[in-house]
Order: sequence, then C-alpha cells, then structure tokens
Amino acid sequence: MTSSIATEPAPGGPVNTSRPPAELKVTQLRVLHSEWVKFRSLRSTTLSVSATIVGMIGLGWVFAAVDANRWPVMRAGAKARFDPTAVSLEGFFVAQLVVGVLGALIVSGEYGTGMIRASLSAAPTRLPVLWAKAIVFAAVTFVVTTVSAFIAFLGGQAFLSSQHIETTLGAPGVLRAVVGTGLYLTVVGLLGVAFGWIVRHTAGAIAALFGLLLVLPALGDALPDSWAPHINPYLPGNAGQQVLMVRHEAGMLSPWAGFAVFCGYLVVGIVAAAILLKRRDA
Repeated sequence: MTSSIATEPAPGGPVNTSRPPAELKVTQLRVLHSEWVKFRSLRSTTLSVSATIVGMIGLGWVFAAVDANRWPVMRAGAKARFDPTAVSLEGFFVAQLVVGVLGALIVSGEYGTGMIRASLSAAPTRLPVLWAKAIVFAAVTFVVTTVSAFIAFLGGQAFLSSQHIETTLGAPGVLRAVVGTGLYLTVVGLLGVAFGWIVRHTAGAIAALFGLLLVLPALGDALPDSWAPHINPYLPGNAGQQVLMVRHEAGMLSPWAGFAVFCGYLVVGIVAAAILLKRRDA
C-alpha cells in the first residue's frame, strides 16, 4: 500500500510518480482499531462476556451463600480446610471455559467464514493482525474478569459474614488471588487465540485448549509417585492456578512462579502461531 504508483507519462515528458495519501497506510494502530470494531460487533462477544460475568459473580455468591448456610453443621475437618477467598472465586472454572472458547472463536470464526482473507489482504505482513487480535482480546478479558472477580469476592464475603467466617482484601494473599483470577483467565483466553491461529478450526482449537488445561492434570494424577512431583507442578493448569490460590498446596510452585510457567506456555503458543501464520496460505 505504500509503494509508488506510476501514471502514464505525458508525451515527451518524464514519468510522473505519486504516493497514496498517508491515511491509506496500514499501521498497527489502524489494524488494532479494525479488530476492536470487529470484536465488539460480534454477537458471540456479547454473549460470552455476559456469561463470564454471570458465571463469575453468580456462582461465587451461590457457593458463598450455601457454605454460610451449612457452616453450623459442617464437619470440623471441612471447617479447617475452608478458604473464604476460594469459595467466592469458584466461578473462575466456568469463566475459563467461556473465555477460552471466545479466544479460539475470534480467530477460527474468520477462517470458517473466509473473512480472514480480507483481514490478511488489508495487512499483507499478517503479524499486525495477530498482535491486534491478541491485544484487543486481552484488554477486554482482563477488565471484565478482574472486575467480576472483585464483585464476586466482595459479595461472597458479605454472605460469609453472617457466620463471621469472611476475609478481607487486606489479608495475606487475598488481593493477589483476586487480581490473579483476572490474570489467569486472560492467559487462558490468549491460549485459545493462539490455538485458533494454529488449528484454524473452532472445534479443534477448543479441544486442544481444554485438553491442555483439563485433561493433562487428570493424566498427571495417574503418574507414578516417583514422577508426579517432578511433572504435575509444571502442567499448565496446575501452574497457572497457583496465582489465584491463597493457601499454597504442598509440592506446587509458588503463585508467581507458577504463573510465570503458565505464561511460558502462552509465549510458545503465540510464537508457533506467528510462524505458522507467516508460512501458510490463508
């Protein structure tokens, strides 16, 4: 789009060359704006964001209300293991399913409709489209999930306060867990974006994502005792979820170390997606 355009020369005169006006140039900012317009105009975006908010807040409040109601008859062992922060953030499990699917869909959906050809034709270097989709998705997902996590936490603690078993954001590890919920869910969604580019098919991308997050930990539980401590802490789901845990589980990575490992998986996925995007036909 920035190359010179030759026009027919006047008889006996020099060739006249001109460049397209600056407003026609493809820039990362313009690609970003284009992807934002596409993202907010999709019906799946509205439905997914709504499901994430309802799942995060609704389930968190329901679990907190149920536990507050059954607290007087709860067994001593269960009371000793009770974590008021984890209870109010239980909705993250449903939210990760929703944001993961949406992340895969914003890429694979364009391949399904053929719209990806127009997107890549408008940005022939291709990678600006990948970065723009990732940035738009990450920004929206982090804001939505983090705000939902705070609301779920505060509402959940209000229910638990009836039995005086609530906690506060100032308690050790609590603020990190609430913010970490948004961070974890954002990386989950970005992994969905990466798989969308790699697989280019919605069902396949979703299957790959949740195989990585949900199936691998289940397989890890079946490992011999001599292997499990060296493998299980580094599996994506196990490592990433440590950032939203207040109580550290023995044998697992520390919260930020686990989250760093989880982000490492994302980096590998994005790099693989970028390489394949450059090499394959649309």
